[in-house]
Amino acid sequence: MATQTKLSLISACGIALLLFISVSLARSDEKSISYSLVPPPSCLNNLGENVVFENINNGQAEVAAAMAKRDKRGNPVVYRFNYKYSPQPLQHFMDLHECAHHQTGDVDLPHPPRNSPDHMMNESIADCIATLRIRDEIGTGRDVVLQAVQQLVEDMVKIGFSATTTYSRKSNILNCLEKEEAAEAFIDRILRHRELR
Repeated sequence: MATQTKLSLISACGIALLLFISVSLARSDEKSISYSLVPPPSCLNNLGENVVFENINNGQAEVAAAMAKRDKRGNPVVYRFNYKYSPQPLQHFMDLHECAHHQTGDVDLPHPPRNSPDHMMNESIADCIATLRIRDEIGTGRDVVLQAVQQLVEDMVKIGFSATTTYSRKSNILNCLEKEEAAEAFIDRILRHRELR
């Protein structure tokens, strides 16, 4: 009986080890997929300053990410993290989403608490501006937006966002795709509302 229990335990450990190895290999294969980087878009902030895009590959994330801020010298910048792990439509979307934070003055305003209604509104506005710019500035813009939103949803699920948050973001982007308004007019309304223009 003791021998049978030991054999079962060894067998179970062996299966668990094989599963761990196969998951690790699958993850390393996924991470080895590399995409060409899109050239950064033209981006001026709400003060007319040119926004610089910097590529950073820290090799630790499974998905790409981006951040809009001012650098140590006070210049407007978008940091592009691990872009090689995301297809080009999503790279376009992330660039223009972060550019929108500069265009609407978000970067220079006090940052609202994370996940607060004001923070979520800023994110929705940036998503909308990115959607309008892709739709109007890229030849196959509508298709690019649809591909970007599909990849964005997959990444949000991978990271662990709730289904409600993911659905809400996707719905906002698809609604913005149908707006009968150009990005510039949309940005102008936001800046006037914030009394920045």
